[in-house]
Amino acid sequence: MAYSSIVKPSVNFNTKLYTGNGSTQSVTGVGFQPDLTWIKSRVYSEDHQLTDVVRGVTKSLQSNLSATESTFTDGLTAFGTDGFTVGSKSDFNYNNDNLCSWNWKAGNSAGSSNSDGSVTSTVSVNTAAGFSIYKYTGTGSALSVGHGLGAVPAFIIQKEYGNNSTTSQWQIYHQILGAGERMTFERNAKSTTSSIWGGSSPTNQIINIGTSGAVNENGAYYVGYAFSELKGYSKFGSYLGNGTADMGSFIHTGFLPAFVLIKDTGNTSTWHLADNKRTGYNPDNWRLQPNDSNAEYIGTEIDSNFLSNGFQLKNTDTDTNGDGRTYIYAAFAENPFVANSGTNGVPTTAR
Repeated sequence: MAYSSIVKPSVNFNTKLYTGNGSTQSVTGVGFQPDLTWIKSRVYSEDHQLTDVVRGVTKSLQSNLSATESTFTDGLTAFGTDGFTVGSKSDFNYNNDNLCSWNWKAGNSAGSSNSDGSVTSTVSVNTAAGFSIYKYTGTGSALSVGHGLGAVPAFIIQKEYGNNSTTSQWQIYHQILGAGERMTFERNAKSTTSSIWGGSSPTNQIINIGTSGAVNENGAYYVGYAFSELKGYSKFGSYLGNGTADMGSFIHTGFLPAFVLIKDTGNTSTWHLADNKRTGYNPDNWRLQPNDSNAEYIGTEIDSNFLSNGFQLKNTDTDTNGDGRTYIYAAFAENPFVANSGTNGVPTTAR
């Protein structure tokens, strides 16, 4: 059996639900000081809001938009030891709104200089959990940036956030697709290009960056979130849909999932995001979509079960389980299937 070095995943990633008050509030109970917080209203059509410690509080990007960074003095205003503080902006804290936040721990600092690449990056990293936040300035020529993980990134989400002449979509690397292909937070299928990731896979030190303005406009600013795969805690893989509801595709992750993000790679479809908090330990068919601002609603696209060692699709929708279609996913654990406890592995139990 595979053992995990992370016995308690929730000290590195956790979903926190809260109710807005329309004023200001400290949201606690995350379980650690977050360095990346992704917030979405469940009730209203509000933008997804991503704030990280490297760009700084009050600075937000929206996964459903190509816009550059926004400054909201009434948005996320502070990271605390057990959560974060939000102001009165409706996307973050509308009165009586039900909101969801997904939180990751990096280095609990605004980052430090990293000279592993051809240009100097600023990096805040949690090597134990395989998560790095990095930022750099584009040059217009092919370059590389250090990420600080000490392991090869398996999943990268990157965005141009400022000092640029045009807006651009989020750029997404997934190890299943490789450096010659990319996804974006749009409904589009994967596309083949070497101008995003330079046609060369990342290493345990650097991420290669091509010449596209979406990742490397001269003088523009970029931020990225890089994840390496850690047994029993994170998994970045793919699966083949079978179009069957009762015996839908089962995806083995090696842990009980807390968060799953899914996208059909070959077709025009939406992204789907499920977690273990909004409807209990099984996400059923409540859905949120990183590529649009829609409120949470019931749809069969992500009807699934979270199991002790993976997840199973329980639908026939082509967005997540079309017969013969290929899907990529990113998943983080609630519990590892087998965790280290001294010299003995402790299996988790199914519910």
